[in-house]
Amino acid sequence: MSTRLPDKLLYGRQPRTDISVQEKGEVDSDLRSLSDCESVRRLGDPPPVRGRGFWSRGPRVDPDAIATQPSVFDDPVTLELYKPPASYENAHRFDPNARWTWREEKAVVRKIDFRIAIWACLMFFSLDMDRQNINQANTDNFLGDLGMTTDDYNLGNTLFRLSFLIAELPSQLVSKRVGPDIWIPTQMSLWSLVAISQFWLSGRKSFLATRFLLGFLQGGFIPDVVLYLSYFYTKTELPIRLAYFWVSNYVDHIVGAFLATGLLKLRGVHGRPGWRYLFLVEGGMTLLVGLASYFLMPPSPTQTKAWYRPKGWFTEREEVIMVNRVLRDDPSKSDMHNRQGLSPKMIFAALKDWKMWPLYILGLVHMIPTGPPQNYLTLSLRNLGFNTTESNLLSIPSTVIGILMLLFTAYMSEIVDSRVASTIILQLWALPLLIALYTFNKNTSQWVYYAVVTLITGFPYVHPIQVAWTSRNSYSVRMRTVSASVYNMFVQAGAIIYANIYRADDKPLYKRGNRALIGICCMNITLYIGTFFFYRYLNKRRERVWNSWSEKERQTYLETTKDEGNDRMDFRFVY
Repeated sequence: MSTRLPDKLLYGRQPRTDISVQEKGEVDSDLRSLSDCESVRRLGDPPPVRGRGFWSRGPRVDPDAIATQPSVFDDPVTLELYKPPASYENAHRFDPNARWTWREEKAVVRKIDFRIAIWACLMFFSLDMDRQNINQANTDNFLGDLGMTTDDYNLGNTLFRLSFLIAELPSQLVSKRVGPDIWIPTQMSLWSLVAISQFWLSGRKSFLATRFLLGFLQGGFIPDVVLYLSYFYTKTELPIRLAYFWVSNYVDHIVGAFLATGLLKLRGVHGRPGWRYLFLVEGGMTLLVGLASYFLMPPSPTQTKAWYRPKGWFTEREEVIMVNRVLRDDPSKSDMHNRQGLSPKMIFAALKDWKMWPLYILGLVHMIPTGPPQNYLTLSLRNLGFNTTESNLLSIPSTVIGILMLLFTAYMSEIVDSRVASTIILQLWALPLLIALYTFNKNTSQWVYYAVVTLITGFPYVHPIQVAWTSRNSYSVRMRTVSASVYNMFVQAGAIIYANIYRADDKPLYKRGNRALIGICCMNITLYIGTFFFYRYLNKRRERVWNSWSEKERQTYLETTKDEGNDRMDFRFVY
């Protein structure tokens, strides 16, 4: 099934501003589609200009103008080619004649943000709390209490990332079969029990075992949630929501630092160190969120009613708007039912798609230059002479900087409409700081060292942009399901690499490790530039072929082609 808009619609990104609603003949939008009324008409002049928001690209429009975007559903011929199948869970709300205003769409999106996105952020907050509290535990003599070294700590991080990687694709396949609304809460409940069990850690073996289990149970969570959010948002809205999704990661660092400051003071209570209470309390908090998620994650926009929510979250009119706005943006989202599994043939076809591999390679390497300084931030602060409380609180400024840079790059990616320009920033940010870090010696002021490390660990976090980039270039549900997991597998493989760059025999300045990070950062800059030209070349080559065809040849291709997803000649990659 085709998933891209032909001809001019292929590139149409600006909102329709040539339609408005006449004052006479207004109807109740909850009862009737605006397209059923004579009150919808085309005007020669654009509607009155009113603001849509500071960050919006394109013209500012009247909130009472029609927001329905041009799509393949406007043409009777292509409507039949792209029409959702009856098996699609939202098919009963599909209406190619549906029309709605910007005011209605804004209200619906705001409601989705409140009902869906905020809870997704809270779930991610819980994920990060259970995988990052090991950093706060390090400030409380965690390694010493268990008789371990930093190399043991590196091995634990490696096992965590390895099991996380192994579980990515299987988790995504389970989620696609049973539904993310069932699988994600199950994941959370299971890993929270493992997180709580860390209260009883006894040494190196139990530490390594719990790190492996945590990674295995958490693997797949992120692509599962990304796929779930794609059911509700358009391709231009998703990157911004993912940015806020990862902001919750940073918020966890701040909240976790304050929680740790209090919980670690329990050292000595009942003869136990404070880090044990840290694992116990934060694991229990995650368990509560996981159990609540069974009741707060509807399967789809039209499946919000349940025995405990008989009226559902959305009206019939809102469901029509949600379904049709998403399908007009990306018709491929109706390719599969949200509880339809993938066959081995589908999986293999997605894995061998060489056009996605540049993004997988970027996923592997993009975080390596900043990973080791981030992993060792609290340990470095302790080595500089700061106590437990100071080390936890001094980690907060880098988190605040990271939040600001994350939001900046996410908005920038949509404003300038360039993924490469907004993701290469991480490498350009890290390179001079790593060079400065490499020049430090034992006589360097601890505050100068702290300032540079804080800036490095406050890097522009471009991972959300690259996740959305991968999703957009996949352009089919089956491909998106696999590519999200494969991309994240490469990210975890990169984390395994950088977890072993700083070694015990290279401390405390890690000269050898920092030299390697500088070289990798330079390599990454070259890879981003190469990715830009790679996708531009593919688009130009397809454009030449597409423009050489007559209208009849294009129509024949659309009706008869067996190409799917990003293999189609009418698809263009974003870069």
